[in-house]
Amino acid sequence: MYEVLEDFAQTNNLRETSPGLKLFIGTASILLCVSSPGPVAPLLVAASMTAAVLALAKIPARFYAKLLLVPVSFSLMSIAAILFITAGGTVLLEVPDLPLAITADGANLALLLLARVFGGMCSLYFIALTTPMTEIFDILQRLRVPAVLIDLAMLTYRFIFILIEEAGQIYRSQVMRLGYGRFRESVRSFGMLAGALFIRTWESGEALMLAMDARCYDGRFGMPGETRPISVPALACGLFYLSAVLAVSLSTGGLVII
Repeated sequence: MYEVLEDFAQTNNLRETSPGLKLFIGTASILLCVSSPGPVAPLLVAASMTAAVLALAKIPARFYAKLLLVPVSFSLMSIAAILFITAGGTVLLEVPDLPLAITADGANLALLLLARVFGGMCSLYFIALTTPMTEIFDILQRLRVPAVLIDLAMLTYRFIFILIEEAGQIYRSQVMRLGYGRFRESVRSFGMLAGALFIRTWESGEALMLAMDARCYDGRFGMPGETRPISVPALACGLFYLSAVLAVSLSTGGLVII
């Protein structure tokens, strides 16, 4: 997944667009989604970000849909609980013989949360699929974010995918040896996987420290940055889009769907 995301971030059709502009539009869209009092603005953000990713960046629709399945599945589980615990308004559905009911207020709140999650994740994927992480770290450095936080973020980002790759290799080797055939064998194999993963992670960290010391590491990572100025037409389009989303959010804040 790491290689795929980075490949798209490096080769998409918005690659030459200023990373600062893309990060600004994506971050502002996320903030507008989570602060919107109604679901219309987040859904507008989701539609526009999806259009930008598919039509402008030329990201494959099937891959993008697979990415969206992960946050949507988690949000649906949360929304299912909100539907039944939020009271108020007209009763829309009542479970027989159980003190459970879906009310209009609960349905509106669930729809709002789903729209916020969907719009925020589309904005986040817009950043991830069009902007390489090295450029994001370079922007954070230009914004005077403490170097220690940037270095920790870089190491954490890298080691997340090292862990995933190591775990995948160990798991596949265990499956080939029928390590998950029965419940007892599955528990034993999972324990061995966790222990081996911890040891390999420790060894990877030690190897990284040795490599950095061999290259005269002085406490800061070198970060080659490529400056691409923000064009005036692109900035104007971005500000117009954010202003339109803000206007929709303010004008539809009191809108009740159900």
